[in-house]
Amino acid sequence: MKLPSRVEEIILLSIWRLKDNAYGITICEEVEELTGKKWNIGAIYAPLSRLGEKGYVVSVKGEPTSARGGRSKIFYRLTEEGKEALRALHEVHSVVWKTIPPFVLKEKG
Repeated sequence: MKLPSRVEEIILLSIWRLKDNAYGITICEEVEELTGKKWNIGAIYAPLSRLGEKGYVVSVKGEPTSARGGRSKIFYRLTEEGKEALRALHEVHSVVWKTIPPFVLKEKG
C-alpha cells in the first residue's frame, strides 16, 4: 500500500473526526482547526478526488435542501481501505518516532 501524503492524511483524519457531517466546508474547517492555518476550500477537493481514486473515501449525495437552493451536499465517508491507510500511517509514525532520540525544544527568547 502506498501511504497517503501528509495533506491526504489530515483530510482522512478530518473525515474520521466529522463522522456523518463530513462535506467540503466542514472538512475545510476541521483541517483549519487541526493545522491552525487558513485553507482555501479549493485546496480540499483535489486531495479528496485522489483519495476517492485510491479507494480511501466514497462520496454520498445528501438530500436536497431549500437552504441550498434545492442542491444536495456531497458527504464523504472513509472506506475500510481508508481506515487501513490511517492505521498504516499511525504504525509508521510510531516506529519512526521511536527511533528518534528525545529532544528539547528551546524557547524563543
